[in-house]
Amino acid sequence: MAFELPDLPYAYDALAPYMSAETLEFHHDKHHQAYVTNGNKLLEGSGLEGKGLEDIVRESHGKNAGLFNNAGQHYNHIHFWKWMKPNGGGNMPGELEAKVKSDLGGVDKFREDFLAAGATQFGSGWAWLALKDGKLEVMKTPNGENPLVHGATPLLGVDVWEHSYYIDYRNARPKYLEAFFDNMVNWEYVSELLANAS
Repeated sequence: MAFELPDLPYAYDALAPYMSAETLEFHHDKHHQAYVTNGNKLLEGSGLEGKGLEDIVRESHGKNAGLFNNAGQHYNHIHFWKWMKPNGGGNMPGELEAKVKSDLGGVDKFREDFLAAGATQFGSGWAWLALKDGKLEVMKTPNGENPLVHGATPLLGVDVWEHSYYIDYRNARPKYLEAFFDNMVNWEYVSELLANAS
């Protein structure tokens, strides 16, 4: 299955002032496109050509670093664009909020732990809300890695590679993480993923 760059689900300037059109143009059109282009080259002759993206991510992990890095980042970014929306953040849908309360000690505690995971991921990587063995957990991973390779289903991820925030926030990663959680997250999409994974 060849990788393809998806269109953004909103205009480049739709997430401003929290994420600029310039950031989205670079991040989507250059960085994500590079993962697609390189991933397709590395997929050829890998023996994984006919597989779905999640299988390619899982099966290349620990065996084919180049393919894994690009396939992982392609997977992460397909969802990253959908994990954000204009006028995002705010209240979670009821079922998601109830699960966050029961598994993670409440919305405020989850926010605190999620922001801390993103802020303390050394170097490039991601912070996650994932479902593992029926329970929600907050995780962080280096580079293009994601919860799929740890037996979990990603429900929300925030990209903490510098290209995701440097134009808008310079080195203030915590400010970017707060803006993401409070003003950009598409909780309906997170809820949809939770329903599909449950």
